[in-house]
Amino acid sequence: MQFEFTEDQRLLQQTVRDFLAGECPVAFVRGQWETATGRSPEFWAKLAEIGVPGLLVPEAQGGRGMDEIDFVLVLVEIGHAGLAEPVVPTAVVGVPLLREAAELGGDAAKIAEAWLPKIAAGEALIAVAQPTSPLVPEAHVADLLILRSGASLYAVPRAAVRLTEQKSNDPSQKLFTVDFDPKQGVVLASGADADRLEAAALDRGALACAAQQLGACDKLIAMSVEYTSQRKQFGVPIGSFQAVKHLLATQKVALEYARSHVERAAHSVARALPTRSADVSMAKIAAGQAALDTAKIALQVHGALGYTWEQDLHVWMRRAWTLDLAWGETAWHRKRLADALFDDRLPVESFGFSPASAG
Repeated sequence: MQFEFTEDQRLLQQTVRDFLAGECPVAFVRGQWETATGRSPEFWAKLAEIGVPGLLVPEAQGGRGMDEIDFVLVLVEIGHAGLAEPVVPTAVVGVPLLREAAELGGDAAKIAEAWLPKIAAGEALIAVAQPTSPLVPEAHVADLLILRSGASLYAVPRAAVRLTEQKSNDPSQKLFTVDFDPKQGVVLASGADADRLEAAALDRGALACAAQQLGACDKLIAMSVEYTSQRKQFGVPIGSFQAVKHLLATQKVALEYARSHVERAAHSVARALPTRSADVSMAKIAAGQAALDTAKIALQVHGALGYTWEQDLHVWMRRAWTLDLAWGETAWHRKRLADALFDDRLPVESFGFSPASAG
């Protein structure tokens, strides 16, 4: 399912692309590996100046009032740049979770009213627990954490949680287990409402990962094409060998195949369609497999050079691995997709085909 993006959406994508080209070179990404937090408040302030943290924040609260269809192109560019700042937990997952919790009224509405303007202004970061993992990325820099305990979702200030850092295979990401006393937090939702909010958060997080995987995959292909055009063997570039060309061409096809699934998933999330979860899982599977396979092939065509720490290939290979595990790994999404496909409550037409067309 292909979408025609509007001129404004393409302009937003180009704005972010130009910004990242100037402010997020690979030297910046690597440099963040050596800092205490791995994050840059100065960079985040610049990102807020072009409106990225507030894209999904309502205009009345200082944001842009956009939706996931607008955001998906931005996330592709973030993946292409190898940026690992907390855009996903704060802007893609945290904002709509708070916005939807506010509709329930009570303390949740007060929390949203207090925090959404700060997020739009680049003055606050959010970390969100993932229902598919015990690890919480960005917990060390978050001002507010959204955590599950029992039947309820809580908004908890960072000062009220206990963090234990865990190992990560990606130096761009720090992972933590989080302990907290629910009495120190504010209840955002309970019971069925909490389940609904958490399910929507999972789909938004998985969609964001899939979009970034498109960008990372595209970058890995570009790096491989450049290297194989320069590296010579038997007096000719190795990229002229049929076996090498076929490897990279196959991954380009996989990338474009995955792109259509990611765009469809963005539409399903933005419009809250009945097939939202299935569409998101299909996008995560397709984009994740394309990125993982491309990472492996990129390493192969780079040869021994690809194993050296100085080779920038590591940046995007490790992002591909990390994104595959975040917000539901591939095996988890395959099972969820299979369950959805055999759910009699959803007509097969809702998945983009009909029995007549299949026959």
